[in-house]
Amino acid sequence: MDVFATVVLVIGIALVFDFTNGFHDTANAMATSVVTGALKPRVAVTISAVLNLAGAFLSTEVASTISNGIIREGDGVSVTPVMIFAGLVGAVLWNLTTWYLGLPSSSSHALFGGLIGAAVIGAGFGSVDFSVLLAKVVLPALVSPFVACVVALVATYAAYRITRNATARGSVAGFRHGQTISASLVSLAHGTNDAQKTMGVITLTLVAAGYQNSGTAPQIWVTIACGLAIALGTYVGGWRIIRTVGKRITDVQSPQGFAAETSSAATILISSHLGFALSTTQVTSGSIVGAGLGKRLATVHWGVVGKIATAWVVTLPAAALVGGLAAWLASSGSIGLIIVAVLAVVGGGTLYVLARRHPVNHENVNDSDEAPASESADKEGSVAR
Repeated sequence: MDVFATVVLVIGIALVFDFTNGFHDTANAMATSVVTGALKPRVAVTISAVLNLAGAFLSTEVASTISNGIIREGDGVSVTPVMIFAGLVGAVLWNLTTWYLGLPSSSSHALFGGLIGAAVIGAGFGSVDFSVLLAKVVLPALVSPFVACVVALVATYAAYRITRNATARGSVAGFRHGQTISASLVSLAHGTNDAQKTMGVITLTLVAAGYQNSGTAPQIWVTIACGLAIALGTYVGGWRIIRTVGKRITDVQSPQGFAAETSSAATILISSHLGFALSTTQVTSGSIVGAGLGKRLATVHWGVVGKIATAWVVTLPAAALVGGLAAWLASSGSIGLIIVAVLAVVGGGTLYVLARRHPVNHENVNDSDEAPASESADKEGSVAR
């Protein structure tokens, strides 16, 4: 397969990843607003999609971290489009797996893991700049959930203290209106951070193939394509993860939702400006935990938090393993590359079919996920009729 055809294939899978990033991470912005009733589900994902698209045009610092940072190019290191394709396969399959399980794992870490695994297998450990990985990815990943948690805790406590003398009805209504703004800010922040990651990958591919000079910013068509892909994925809505984030971590009320969303937006926007490729999933989940702790007598479901944290830890190495295996197979030539592509389609299709057996959508996202299968089937049948 010639270089041009391989580059086209890589750009295609990169935009597929961007799409999965959109529907996988919709919960980051809109889960609490949907659960509290501040926004109707379809309205929420529409707003989020538009603002994700707008956010993609605000900055390119995170894209530069990926295209000029984590994966080295030059100095005897040759990163090929085939390696990047293999890394994206690992990221996409992990995104789909965690979406099926309803786990808000990090699309960012899935992407980094896939790329690192493929680069190590294809070009050796010298192809990864581990100092950049530590400074721009690992440390922010460790710190950001706790920072967001503390900020949300303080904001939630303050919100209840400030409004303690207000009527319950009036204060709740005010916070619901406020959630429209705060959730919109998270969506805008998500666009400035996550859409850029795919821009960086495509730019890295173009540089590796010799179609773009090293060290240059993403081209305008790359920015537009990535913005549209993540916006479309956001509109589709990752309802399974929205249910987990909105209902299973803690019982979110409007003041808590407002505090969590505002804290998340502030953390993500600051990190985007600094070029940190932050996981919006980790920031949002940390904020929701903080919002739960900030309200007196509120309950945080630590078992669910533990499962989410485990997924965070496993994400990067799991995606790296799949990316490495894909790179090993794809390096055998065109046949190997085709086999990897077919296996990726089969794996993704299987997860989609399995998910259709017990679908979660805008009609039932606020239903309890503890409902019996027969009850879910009855509901699905009534909706279909």
